[in-house]
Amino acid sequence: MTVQIDLAGRTALVTGSTQGIGAAITAALARAGARVAVNGRTAASVERAATALRGEVPGAEVVEVDADVSTDDGTARVLDLLPSVDILVNNLGVFGPTPALEITDDEWRRYFEVNVLAGVRLTRAYLPGMMERGWGRVQYIASDSAVAIPAEMIHYGVSKTALLGVSRGFAKAAAGTGVTVNSVLAGPTHTGGVEDFVAELVGDSLPWEEAQREFMRQHRPQSLLQRLIEPEEIANMVTYLASPLASATTGAAVRVDGGYVDAIVP
Repeated sequence: MTVQIDLAGRTALVTGSTQGIGAAITAALARAGARVAVNGRTAASVERAATALRGEVPGAEVVEVDADVSTDDGTARVLDLLPSVDILVNNLGVFGPTPALEITDDEWRRYFEVNVLAGVRLTRAYLPGMMERGWGRVQYIASDSAVAIPAEMIHYGVSKTALLGVSRGFAKAAAGTGVTVNSVLAGPTHTGGVEDFVAELVGDSLPWEEAQREFMRQHRPQSLLQRLIEPEEIANMVTYLASPLASATTGAAVRVDGGYVDAIVP
């Protein structure tokens, strides 16, 4: 018996999808047959990512959406280029270590604008159409940091905690309509940005495999996987939640964290 996910005829927007987890999600959704919109802040970065995606998934239908969705103007541009979607994956996010007592008000505001309000604005724009059509999927890429607030970046953790409440609230707004809204708690994941983050915390003199092990030992010892998660592993869960197979999963915080969060319930 095989499980097949067919998203043919569906249009998906993945914010912040020119690299890392977002790029892996667009590739996974495209392989499942969805028409996918690649989003980034600049036309050049979006074009590069779209070209790479077309090479990775031959025949993929790709829409290029260059816009900064953390701003009102950028959101308006997205809606102009892509008036309707069936699947919205709010992946855009920023992170970085800063001592707790040194995080300024401006930095707190920036994290909430990018990590929280960008997704709220797009959900508010796209959710009514999904509800009218009787089908849709909204996802927020959260983090294990939403539950286990990291001491080195509490502003990031708190912004991800907010996403759990946001997704639960919008799921209630969409109750009974055939639309599901969920958040995905991604664990420590291997991306270019995380490689830089690891270098900041353990130094840049170690070979990558050794640096990764040292980072997990020092800063993420709770991980049962004991390695960084690959972006494709996050994308697999997102694709499942975007599919008809996940029709009974809504209002949930689904973990792809490598066992990092020490809990026996989601």
